[in-house]
Amino acid sequence: MSDAAETLISLLLPEGILDYFELTKVEKEAKILNFYLEEKNIAPEGYDKKDLESKGFFPEVGIQDFPIRGQKVA
Repeated sequence: MSDAAETLISLLLPEGILDYFELTKVEKEAKILNFYLEEKNIAPEGYDKKDLESKGFFPEVGIQDFPIRGQKVA
């Protein structure tokens, strides 16, 4: 992903989310933007990856957010 695209995406999504998730797809339905994120396989700081065990994933969730994160909308 280009630096410009990553900057734009980081302005639309919650701060720091791209540290732990990768944007996989964006869809536009009428006036709604759907962002699809996949969790990166990153162990939290202070944990050794070999000591961690995946317990699976939670179901997909939708989050409504307006205006654009922390920015004024005119």
